Amino acid sequence: MSTASTQPEFIYKIATASAYAPARQSGSFSGMPIDATDGYMHFSTAAQLAETLRLHFKGQSDLVLLAVRIADLGTGLVWEPSRGGQMFPHLYGGPLKLSSIAWERPISVSADGDCVLPEDVK
Repeated sequence: MSTASTQPEFIYKIATASAYAPARQSGSFSGMPIDATDGYMHFSTAAQLAETLRLHFKGQSDLVLLAVRIADLGTGLVWEPSRGGQMFPHLYGGPLKLSSIAWERPISVSADGDCVLPEDVK
């Protein structure tokens, strides 16, 4: 995923509604606690999203899914190997500007890890 032609248009950020709420006032989102711990903001592609939700958000119903335009992220976006060697998008160098978010949707994950992704995830 090193060239623009092979990158998707959007990557996705999953947040709790309570963690994301202050961003609506400030205009930027600093991420979830794991992002602060790891030093970068974690994202998933559309293909990685269901597994990320199943592994890390099982049983949570108060979630927000953010569709983020890759073109808006600049050089802070780095693709790095993670789960099973897959290349995951990580954002370094500061908070996510809300102007980079194309849309947001509420989402929940059942206790067994199932969820229904919004139709506009692509």
